[in-house]
Amino acid sequence: MPVLLVRARPPPLTRGAGSDDLSCVSAECLRQATVPPEKGGTGPLLAGSLATLKHGAKPAGWSDERRAMVQAQTGRGAARRRYPIGAELVEGGVSFRVWAPRAERVDLVLDGEELRLEPERDGYQSLFAPGLGAGATYRFRLDGKDAYPDPASRFQPEGPHGPSVVMDFSAYEWRDSAWGGVELAGQVIYEFHVGTFTPEGTWAAAMGKLPFLRDIGITVLEMMPVNEFPGRFGWGYDGVDLFAPTRLYGEPDDLRRFVDEAHRFGLGVILDVVYNHFGPDGCYLNCFGPYTSDKHANEWGESVNFDGEGSAGVREFVAANAAYWIDEFHFDGLRVDATQAIMDDGDEHVLAVLAQSAREAARGRSVIIVGENEPQHARLVRPRDAGGYGFDALWNDDLHHSATVALTGRTEAYFKDHEGSPQEFVSAAKYGFLFQGQVYSWQDQRRGKPARGMRSEQFVNFLENHDQVANWAPGDRLARRASPQNVRAATALMLLLPGTPMLFQGQEFGSRRPFVYFASHSGQLAELVRNGRRAFLDQFQSVGEDEAATARDPGSEDAFLACKLDWTEAERNGEIVALHRDLLRLRREDPVFVAQGGHGLDGAVIGPDAFLLRFFAEEGDDRLLLVNFGRDLVKPSLAEPLAAPPEGLVWRLLWSSEAPAYGGAGTPLVEGPAQWRIPGQAAVVLAPGPAEQPQG
Repeated sequence: MPVLLVRARPPPLTRGAGSDDLSCVSAECLRQATVPPEKGGTGPLLAGSLATLKHGAKPAGWSDERRAMVQAQTGRGAARRRYPIGAELVEGGVSFRVWAPRAERVDLVLDGEELRLEPERDGYQSLFAPGLGAGATYRFRLDGKDAYPDPASRFQPEGPHGPSVVMDFSAYEWRDSAWGGVELAGQVIYEFHVGTFTPEGTWAAAMGKLPFLRDIGITVLEMMPVNEFPGRFGWGYDGVDLFAPTRLYGEPDDLRRFVDEAHRFGLGVILDVVYNHFGPDGCYLNCFGPYTSDKHANEWGESVNFDGEGSAGVREFVAANAAYWIDEFHFDGLRVDATQAIMDDGDEHVLAVLAQSAREAARGRSVIIVGENEPQHARLVRPRDAGGYGFDALWNDDLHHSATVALTGRTEAYFKDHEGSPQEFVSAAKYGFLFQGQVYSWQDQRRGKPARGMRSEQFVNFLENHDQVANWAPGDRLARRASPQNVRAATALMLLLPGTPMLFQGQEFGSRRPFVYFASHSGQLAELVRNGRRAFLDQFQSVGEDEAATARDPGSEDAFLACKLDWTEAERNGEIVALHRDLLRLRREDPVFVAQGGHGLDGAVIGPDAFLLRFFAEEGDDRLLLVNFGRDLVKPSLAEPLAAPPEGLVWRLLWSSEAPAYGGAGTPLVEGPAQWRIPGQAAVVLAPGPAEQPQG
């Protein structure tokens, strides 16, 4: 299914400073509030054209000396900008540059004064303000009317409706010069939301959890969106200032410090970015230029304008933003949200452009680009010279859906095309996506494209993520919806599969705290979001008329606070922590699992709820993973060649989800002289050994 319609994007009730004028806001925003039932190239070192102030009346309050200093800069253009837009400290002052093709005149509103920008080609306007430094607050006034924050503001300390601030990003002293970035193979991803990850909800507080995550076996942190959005809390997918880290989690240098510290602990950090739509409140982009278009429709209303009139400036805006996070904050890659809603009929798709821009910004470091793509189109991960977009990996919804059905028995809504059968898990292990072009009855259309040629690590596998937990009515985790035994078995499967595993915050210690959709809006917008969320949950028949399952108001602070992790659970649930730590150690240290299926993998169904996966290795040192989500399976023999041990050897227990250290009841002899006994609701790993070697 097409998940997440909860990100309803109701109308942007935005205003310029002191104005009720909404003329720059698209009428399509009124339609964005209706939640449908289903989802259906510039690098960082751009030599800017730095025009200088050389016309217009002297601003009131400016001295003749200061104005003469500004005029003295006319025609110099000696300083080099790093990015095509925004306010940048350069030698001798600040360079301002904005893309505003909808305005004939743009004035910089600075400390109560106004300076006119110089028009350039293609809708850009710019100004060099000598003597100006970091900390200056400013807005842009369009055609003598309303003044708005900078579309490429680097910081909004008063939120998206307040003034922009000039930042000095060179002041932070990085300590990660030896850090080379991350490659995809071998990684274990951890998705987290800064605002709920700790009680404080800040980057500074999150740093304190880095040693724990490293000890568990996490290698890459995936940070949910952090660009500025309105209100006191939110998921971050309704961002409106794409270059400004939100004030809610700290200052921009706090984010730098978090990434720097993660690198010190050997952890990569990638950022979730949203280029398929803009948030509904505080978005002034359309006042400046045609950032959105009705040429394409998506589940949020108008699409971002990547291929219509005036789209060149929008494409440059997004390409620069992708580069900015990599270059200025040393992120190790991006997770690109809802790529199926990024429409582009041009010769070169903007997804390929932004991926390339991010890689160039890394300046030799390795970065990974991960896509969320509900239709599961493999083209995203194919090389650009083969007609692809050059991404590294895609989220695998299919594995999640099958696991959810197997563990909970629920087959409603977008789970209806999945049975949770053993064959689905065998196929997922061998082929990644389950739907690669077949009819998908939930959408009444074909879904997916052939994934031949994708490497195993290019499939990001998960049992939980922010969408899927929140889409389960009250936001319950698997720990509350399935038996502990089957959760352990499914965890083993997901963490040992050849794909790239991903955990969601708190999953590693069996958190029972909910994760629901929350967004701090007010008035009409809050009501629209609340109604949209309720409409989305209507597709789950089991919720029905049960108000208790849908009573949590997304706009209430209680909903937000309820999602904050309880870190005392990590201390109380030591068995679950040990399960994850040991599995990730096995994945990291066992040479067969390290290869991620590189020597071949096959599987077979061996019971109504049971299957096996054989990981082949050199010289016959194979591994056999047995998973049984049902009752005990006892057979005198298995008529399946994949169950045969290497010649002259027998299978010996290497690991079991039923080990007492994890809360299990112990594991019987799996392959005995006269029978196979595969414990129910369990996963076991077998390795070949001499016949005389004792069990275990």
